[in-house]
Amino acid sequence: MHIEPGMVDAAKITLSYGTASAVIIASAKLSYDNIKENNILSFLVKVIASTLLVFTFFEIFPHYPVGVSEVHLILGSTLFLLFGVAPASVGLALGLLVQGIFFAQFDLPQYGMNVTTILVPLMGIAYLAKKVIPQNISYTELKYSQVLKLSIAYQAGIVTWVAFWAFYGQGFGAENIASVLSFGSAYMLVIIIEPLADLAILAFAKALKNTLSNTIFIEKRLYNKA
Repeated sequence: MHIEPGMVDAAKITLSYGTASAVIIASAKLSYDNIKENNILSFLVKVIASTLLVFTFFEIFPHYPVGVSEVHLILGSTLFLLFGVAPASVGLALGLLVQGIFFAQFDLPQYGMNVTTILVPLMGIAYLAKKVIPQNISYTELKYSQVLKLSIAYQAGIVTWVAFWAFYGQGFGAENIASVLSFGSAYMLVIIIEPLADLAILAFAKALKNTLSNTIFIEKRLYNKA
C-alpha cells in the first residue's frame, strides 16, 4: 500500500512528518505499557512475528494499483487480535519500512503518509474493540458481526486517510475525485475477505489453545476475558 509518488509535493509533504511523528510517539507509549504489563521478550517476539506477516501482506500477497494508491490485503484486525495493538503497530511500521528500504525505495519519501494511513486506523480499532467486544469473552469467541465491525473500521480508516492525502496534494478536481472513488470502491472489497480470514485464524488459534494459551507470545485476550 502506498501513496503514489508526487501525489503530495515537497512543499506540502511536511505535514506527513508531523502526523507520522504523532503516531510513532503513540506507538512508543503503547509499546512501553505493553512491555511493563508483559515483558520485553514477549513484546519483541510479537513485533517480529507482526513484521514478518506485514512484509508478506505488502510484498508477497497480490496487490493491484487502483486510482490514487494500491489495493493490498492488510490484515490489520488480524494482527490486532493475535498480537495486540502495540506489537501490531510496531510491526506495521517496520514491515512498511523494510519494504521501502529493500524493495520500493521510491516509496520512502511517502513513508510518513503511509505509516500514518495504516497506524491511525489500527489504534482506532483498538478503541472500538473496547466498545463492541464484551469483557466476558475472549477473542477466540468472537462472532462474525464483531470481527466485521473491526474490519470495516480498519479498512474505512485506510480509505479515509488515502483520500485525505490525495485531496490535500491534488485538490478536488474531477479526475482526482474519480481516482479516489475508484480506489475506495476497490479497497472496501477487502472487507469481504478480512472478517473470514479473522474467523479462520481465530478458529485455528482456538484449536491450539492447549499449546498456545500458556505462552507469552500472543495477545493475552486471545484466550482470556478482559
